[in-house]
Amino acid sequence: MAVNQDWSSVYPTAAAFKAASVPLPIRMGYPVKRGVPPPKEGNLELIKIPNFLHLTPPAIKKHCAALKDFCTEWPSALNSDEKCEQHFPVEIETVDYVSAGTSIRNPKARVVTLRVSSTVVKLSNLNLDDHAKKKLIKLVGERYCKDTDILTITTDRCPLRRQNYDYGIHLLTVLYHESWKTEMWESEKTEEDMEEYIWENSCSQKNALDTLVRIKATENVSNVAKEELLASEVVKNYRNSVTALKNEGETESNMSQYKESVKKLLNI
Repeated sequence: MAVNQDWSSVYPTAAAFKAASVPLPIRMGYPVKRGVPPPKEGNLELIKIPNFLHLTPPAIKKHCAALKDFCTEWPSALNSDEKCEQHFPVEIETVDYVSAGTSIRNPKARVVTLRVSSTVVKLSNLNLDDHAKKKLIKLVGERYCKDTDILTITTDRCPLRRQNYDYGIHLLTVLYHESWKTEMWESEKTEEDMEEYIWENSCSQKNALDTLVRIKATENVSNVAKEELLASEVVKNYRNSVTALKNEGETESNMSQYKESVKKLLNI
C-alpha cells in the first residue's frame, strides 16, 4: 500500500477486518506456549469482532463535508436553550453501545425513552386544560412524577429502535387525545372522587360562609355580600389551610396553620 493511499477508499463503509489491507502489525488472540498473540494473517479473532477502521478522523471530515450541502442554517429565533425547550417539548433519549460480539447490534440499543418534563416544558404548555391534564396524569399512572413534573414513557417491546420510537410517539399522541375526551360518567363525579381538593363550591366554603353570616348577624351587621366575605383575608387564610390539609396531608405545619386560621375565622 502506498504511503499516500486514501484510507477512506480502502474502508469506505463498515467491513470485516482485512489483513492484506491494514498495514499495521496487529496481533490478537490467546498466546501459544507463553509466546505472543497470533498475527493478523488468517486471524479469526480479528475478523469476527466489529471495528472502526471506516471511522477515521479524515473519513468523518469527508462525511460531514458531504452532508453539509443538505443541512440548513440554525434558526436565528432559537438563540437560547429555553426557547428550544419551549418549541420542542418532547425529549427523545436513546443509547448506543460499543461491545465486542458476533453482531454490531446490541439488544439494549432498541430502548427509546420519551420525556415531557419541567426541564423541557411543563405539561400545562401542551395545550391541556385542567380536566385534560388531570386525566392525562391519571392515565399514565406512575410514569408521571409530581415532584419534578416529568412524564416518562419508555418503550422496549419492539425489536428495532425505530419501531419503539414510533410506538412511543403513538402512545403520547393517544394519551393526549384521550385526555381531552369527556365521558358521560365523568359528569357524575362527586367531591370524594376528585383527584385533588377544590375549594370552590365545596362544603367547607359553604360552612365558612354560613358561619361568618351568623357571626355578622350577632354583631348586628346585615346585608353582607358573599363576594366580600370570600375576598376577606380571614377566609383566604382558611381556604389555603384547608386546601393544604386536604391535598398534602396532616403534617405538623398544616395542622398548625389550620388551627390558627380557624381561630381567626371564629374570632377566638
